[in-house]
Amino acid sequence: MKRKKKRSSTEIAVEILEVTMKGAKKTNIIYEANLNYNVAQKYLEILERKELIRYENGLFITTDSGKVF
Repeated sequence: MKRKKKRSSTEIAVEILEVTMKGAKKTNIIYEANLNYNVAQKYLEILERKELIRYENGLFITTDSGKVF
């Protein structure tokens, strides 16, 4: 059985930013980026604090600086 390579924090952040490009709900982010709820929550808070994503009308959306990142 092959073990999956552990992703770095940056790789996880980039995956979340890609999922949120066109806007995504938390559930979509969890499934698309293959995260559990707690990990997703932690990263969403960090990305929002760093202004790489914003929460608007029930969706997380990548900001312009998030797209540059």
